[in-house]
Amino acid sequence: MPRNAVMVGGLFALGFAILGGLYAYGTGALSAQSEPEVIDTGGPYMVIQVAPGPDGGASGEVVIDLRDDAAPQHVERLITLAEDGAYDGVVFHRVIEGFMAQTGDVQFGRADGDTSRAGMGASQLPNLPAEFSRLPFQRGVVGMARSQDPDSANAQFFIMFAPAPHLDGQYTVVGRVVGGMEVIDAITRGDPARNGAVAQPDRMERVTIRR
Repeated sequence: MPRNAVMVGGLFALGFAILGGLYAYGTGALSAQSEPEVIDTGGPYMVIQVAPGPDGGASGEVVIDLRDDAAPQHVERLITLAEDGAYDGVVFHRVIEGFMAQTGDVQFGRADGDTSRAGMGASQLPNLPAEFSRLPFQRGVVGMARSQDPDSANAQFFIMFAPAPHLDGQYTVVGRVVGGMEVIDAITRGDPARNGAVAQPDRMERVTIRR
């Protein structure tokens, strides 16, 4: 199983080489010692209240600046699911140190149910056509998970712990964390031997939209 692939629907997308250097979210390069510049484009914002799993973990508010200028259909999907309450109680089912935290399985990823199939589900809405852009996958960037089919993103998304330039142009960027990245950093990691699957996952307790 390729470690640096983003899974959805039980399939693994393209494998990627090891994570590389830092790039600014819109322009320019930064040194490996510095944080990439966080540019707030003015929303809409997805606000996630993160709650810890049974063994403890992350807790606090995460604010994501959604890029409806770059991926309008995907952003609209996130807004629709959030406003419907579909993301409330959904776990961070796959978390890989130095790579990303994945969540958003509204079908199989609810904390109050059996999460053994988390990562294989989708919403009742149709899959979305890819909206690839030139926005790079930097630390804090949010992308849509998909299977090998580029047009298979639906509800699941992932948040980057570190830059992953090999994802650039392969997955749809939907936004970036502009507040609460320390909460993301504290999310419970998964088992490397199980490709990041988390036994006692943290969850999105409540997800709202702020315009």
